[in-house]
Amino acid sequence: MITLKEAMALPKEEIAALKQDLRQKIEAKKDLGAYVEQLTGSEIAEFGEGVPIAVKDNIQVKGWNVTSASNILQGYVAPYNATVIDKMLANGLAPFGRTNMDEFAMGSSTETSFYGKTRNPHNPDRVPGGSSGGSAAAVAGGIAIAALGSDTGGSIRQPAAFCGCVGMKPTYGKVSRYGLGAYSSSLDQIGPITQNVEDAAILYDIIAGHEPKDSTSVNIPHKKVSDKIDPNRKLTIAVIDNYMEEAGEEVRNAILNAIKALEDAGHKIVHKNMINSKYDVATYYIIATAEASTNLSRYDGVRYGNRAPSENLKEMYLKTRSEGFGEEVKRRILLGTFVLSSGYYDAYYIKAQKARHLIKAQFESIFEEADLIFMPVSPTPAFAFGSKKDPLEMYLSDIYTIAVNLAGLPAISLPVGTSSDGLPIGAQFVAKAFDEQTLFDGASSLENILK
Repeated sequence: MITLKEAMALPKEEIAALKQDLRQKIEAKKDLGAYVEQLTGSEIAEFGEGVPIAVKDNIQVKGWNVTSASNILQGYVAPYNATVIDKMLANGLAPFGRTNMDEFAMGSSTETSFYGKTRNPHNPDRVPGGSSGGSAAAVAGGIAIAALGSDTGGSIRQPAAFCGCVGMKPTYGKVSRYGLGAYSSSLDQIGPITQNVEDAAILYDIIAGHEPKDSTSVNIPHKKVSDKIDPNRKLTIAVIDNYMEEAGEEVRNAILNAIKALEDAGHKIVHKNMINSKYDVATYYIIATAEASTNLSRYDGVRYGNRAPSENLKEMYLKTRSEGFGEEVKRRILLGTFVLSSGYYDAYYIKAQKARHLIKAQFESIFEEADLIFMPVSPTPAFAFGSKKDPLEMYLSDIYTIAVNLAGLPAISLPVGTSSDGLPIGAQFVAKAFDEQTLFDGASSLENILK
């Protein structure tokens, strides 16, 4: 597949031919389930003459059905573009097809989608990760040049790791959330999923920047990073030893090999520990579900989306939400409502916010001695469909990614090895807030070393 950098250098007529070629490949690989509804009807619509970029189904594209892979939003047509879409259009890119996802970005396997599952391009019996599984599968499967995803607790980095591509989560506030379907407003970030580190930097540069309509957008000038990537820059990289101990054997060995390669290339490795990841999980799921219960209260059958036939208002609310939301979404709404309820707010939500402050502080402490942190993305490679029937077991697949969102830091995952059964293994770099340049320098260095 042509890279994003190469595609952006093509003349218009060759971009048109590229889109036609992509359509044929998407049709040939429709069993992958990477695109919702297999690009029938409006889902194959192209927007402008730019380089085609796949877009996760929770990012508004004017005139498209945008549903967050949920039954409750069937029939909704986006009346405006998300900021990232306007930025793409202004820079020679165009949205091209909606990618599948876990319903309302709630999941780690893209199994909760209203449209059905997406398969991992490396093994159709394995999950592609989630919630941006469709975007990662499309890129890894050669049916997207690059894609946009969203990352609330690892939803870009984990599917990128499972599918063997590059996934980048920007610093919170660097990429506008305007036009992104909200799951957890203080954690969500839009970011790129690409074939290589340089393409991720190029797409990040295009979508980053301040948006006055977005109260969570940081009002600082964006400094371009893609033209200044330095893979030869020597960095101090912190390795989280207790995270390594918790990872599966194949993941641990692949990451240890990558660490040795970094050290042999002249990077300085320092060893650190972080608080037990179980505290990250508890903190994340209290804060994320609390914000989700608030954000999803607007989906009630009154203003948009599906409305269940009802005799009265109370019945309409009850039937619309009961029939419109999937089981995982209902579970998280109930949990979020509980932790915000009278008598439990202080015991859970306030305590979680205090724990979030401690998590952020421990990252800051490590960054006093290191330029980057290097750690696993997931304890295992991609798991089999249906193998995690217990929701709590599924939640633990995010143990290495969620702390980054709680701290609002930038991170990037990239392939570092392959399991014994041919599945990709990924690892992630984490950088200081707003230090995306160092993040891409380190990731580019490792990518070059492992080629």
